[in-house]
Amino acid sequence: MSDGIFDAGVAATYDADCAAMFADDVVGPTVDLLAELAAGGPALELAIGTGRIALPLRERGVEVAGIDISQAMIGRLRAKPGGDGVPVAVGDMATTGAPGRFRLVYLVFNSITNLLTQDRQVACFRNAAAHLEAGGRFVVEVFVPPLRRLPVGERFLVADVSDRHIGIDELDVAEQLLTSHHWWADTGGGRRRFESTHRYAWPTELDLMARLAGMTLRHRWSGWRREPFTGESTTHVSVWETRRDRPATPC
Repeated sequence: MSDGIFDAGVAATYDADCAAMFADDVVGPTVDLLAELAAGGPALELAIGTGRIALPLRERGVEVAGIDISQAMIGRLRAKPGGDGVPVAVGDMATTGAPGRFRLVYLVFNSITNLLTQDRQVACFRNAAAHLEAGGRFVVEVFVPPLRRLPVGERFLVADVSDRHIGIDELDVAEQLLTSHHWWADTGGGRRRFESTHRYAWPTELDLMARLAGMTLRHRWSGWRREPFTGESTTHVSVWETRRDRPATPC
């Protein structure tokens, strides 16, 4: 099975390249809210990656399993303290199953956008719902499409400029796709380039996907500290819930 864009080269530098997302003030509130939503039950992380959230959540006493298509990323997870204790199913998060039922399924850091068609994103919601127990929650963290920042006739937006990193997003409005271009400067003076394509969706479109999967929106915040979601929000953390009277058939 192909690792997709998250191959060995990307996995080797992923934690360093995304260092800001590993900071305590980012991980802490994320884990706090997920642990609360899990309410003592088991959790499943889709696109578990190198364990940025799964490992500290496990340290909080939550039983965590994962699904990920990239064996290179899973290898990085396995090499970390406690990583061998996290069961991970290798495969596509839109279709791959993990044993058992979960009180919480979560998908963070824009990973839903790695599924490049509406059909595959709908399938991911259905896969999440299939893993949830009655009254279980599905949590997604993702950016709000930045179309208000895009001048008429333009397709590029500057995402980040620093001494070490330049990020530029290229939007295809007709196809609802965003290609993220990145250039990094290494400490030895070298340069690395990486790009990835993502399908963006409005929050209300994700709500419809959830309804198709038998889930209902319960919460939407701008971030993990439960900041109010407004018309100016650039990200959202959304929580959908399965019916409390759904059949308890094993996944």
